[in-house]
Amino acid sequence: MTGSRNRVFLTGLWLVVTLELRQRVRGVSWYVLLGVFMLLVGIVTFLLWLATSAWLSGGGGVFSTIIFFVLLLGTLVSPALSGNAINGDRDAGTLATTQVTLISTGQLVLGKFLAAWITALAFLAAALPFLIFAVVLGQVSLATIAISVLVLALELGVTAMVGVGLSGILTRPLFSIVLTYLVVAALSLGTLIAFALLGTATQHEATRVTNYVVSSTFDETTGRQSDIICSSPETTTYKVPRFDYFWWLLAANPYVVVADAAPGAFDDSGFPTDLFGQIAVGVRTAQAPAELHTEYDTCAEAATGYLDPPYDSGPSPEDAYDGAVPSWFIGLTMHLLLGAGALAWAWRRTRTPATRLPVGSRIA
Repeated sequence: MTGSRNRVFLTGLWLVVTLELRQRVRGVSWYVLLGVFMLLVGIVTFLLWLATSAWLSGGGGVFSTIIFFVLLLGTLVSPALSGNAINGDRDAGTLATTQVTLISTGQLVLGKFLAAWITALAFLAAALPFLIFAVVLGQVSLATIAISVLVLALELGVTAMVGVGLSGILTRPLFSIVLTYLVVAALSLGTLIAFALLGTATQHEATRVTNYVVSSTFDETTGRQSDIICSSPETTTYKVPRFDYFWWLLAANPYVVVADAAPGAFDDSGFPTDLFGQIAVGVRTAQAPAELHTEYDTCAEAATGYLDPPYDSGPSPEDAYDGAVPSWFIGLTMHLLLGAGALAWAWRRTRTPATRLPVGSRIA
């Protein structure tokens, strides 16, 4: 009995998906849009290849940049394709016709979401030739390819979830499309702005204790100083921003989610070899708390000749990357909860029979 109900549900769900997809690809504009998308990705790939001399340095930088470019274009196109999925039918007078059939509200909302997601994935499929080109250049691991493409597909799905959800929550297609763009902008740019402003505004007082050389005698034979007279310790105070309090805001950024999820690739010196690694290192470094007390003893350095022991430049970017907590799963979880909540709210507003309709809603 349960299996029969599942088959009926999936049949109705697939019916909604196929109807939506056929409606989207019926006109020439859809193919023109895909063609423009491929042209833009091709131009960006060619320019990246020239700018980075990828034949010599490998394709890691090209691959990561193309992934981000596809995410950018996908989040620009997807709201326009999904933001009026439900209220657009209501305005056209076709939503009520569908609701009086055997199609349930869950099938309707989920079907429109899947159709919008498949439409967004078509842009990812259109970029595959250029991603393969970057892979052919080398220095891109299979784990990086698989994980980055999978997370990118999930992020495009989140955008489709938000768009379809808002189209069921709001009555006007224009408002739902604009609000979807605002949500995408808030996640992409708003998180960066909030992180910078909040981290800069939250400052703590830090102290630095310094001893410096007042006088000394330089021995040319040994290359060291002797008879060193040191100053009394001098203490200075200054303000330091606390970005470590707000690193979780960066975790909500979709570009950070993709970059941090991909396995880090580093050279022999511990520096990242692609854009994924550079962003991930920056985000994970932001987790480190600021040093509120430092001591700098130039007298000790003068006594040892400054180079004995060797100068310590601190941990490498790879060390900072390995020593921090991955944040991508936090951001991805927040995104999925946001999308699922939007779809659940849209189901509640769209289900029939409706006990209460928003002002100005069209029934048929």
